[in-house]
Amino acid sequence: GELSARTVPLPAQRSLAAIVAVAAWPLLLLSAAAILAAGFAAGHPTLYFNLSYAWIIVWLLILERSFPYRQDWRAADGQMGPDLAHTFLNKGLVQLLIVTVASDGRVVSGPLSSAPLALQVLCGLVASELGLYWAHRWKHEWPSLWRFHAVHHSVRKLWLVNTGRFHFVDSFVAVGASLPGLLLTGISREAIIWVGAITAYLGILTHCNVNMRCGYLSAVFNTPNLHRWHHATDTAIGNHNYGENLVLWDMLLGTYWNRPADDGTVIGIPERMPAGFFAQLAVPFIWRRYQSAPADAA
Repeated sequence: GELSARTVPLPAQRSLAAIVAVAAWPLLLLSAAAILAAGFAAGHPTLYFNLSYAWIIVWLLILERSFPYRQDWRAADGQMGPDLAHTFLNKGLVQLLIVTVASDGRVVSGPLSSAPLALQVLCGLVASELGLYWAHRWKHEWPSLWRFHAVHHSVRKLWLVNTGRFHFVDSFVAVGASLPGLLLTGISREAIIWVGAITAYLGILTHCNVNMRCGYLSAVFNTPNLHRWHHATDTAIGNHNYGENLVLWDMLLGTYWNRPADDGTVIGIPERMPAGFFAQLAVPFIWRRYQSAPADAA
């Protein structure tokens, strides 16, 4: 009999989905890094970094539509406007600070600046990660910091658009915790830029709604598989995987968590969060009053 047009492509679709699940994360990271390397060779690293970041965004938009991790996360949540506003505010302030530091002629490079670039970048990632780890952990354990970090965790789905959904106070805490360790390594300004770029790449990959199976990569890097657990509403699960880029400190300090994928995991926060951008900026400063107010008055 005549084969159904709906059933013929299914085996091929499953094969392609399996390939994407395994290959997407490393290929996107490596291809973005290759674009940035070309930018350094051409003498325009900033321009090429923006191109490499746009490259990842375009591919993730395609992959989130074609190979989503969770179909229900494709539905609109009414937060695209606030997500983008937080992203631009956060990205603008933080990138301005990083670029200013990296281009400051008073930043003194130490002996490590003559080491191979890959070693410099590795040292920079490990050193800055220690500050990022503790800042992130404190944000979950200290109520005075959690109220700012809760803006990020209040989302009910993860996708590339809410990668940069951070309160600006939250962002400055992270930068303030990570920059001293990074600068004390004495690595070159080129290596500092690489550390910042890798952080940006891993951040957007970590939050994407793409079905990825990172396997052993999750024993080294913070991957989507790990970070989805971190966003769980259940704090017994969510208060793990604090690493931004690497999981080294999570493993050493006992906060690493990895289990087989569970599509039913509920993400979000137990507290309330206003829907509007400006209200989200203000609510950490009136946190107790907002949470104790009647729902219709908040």
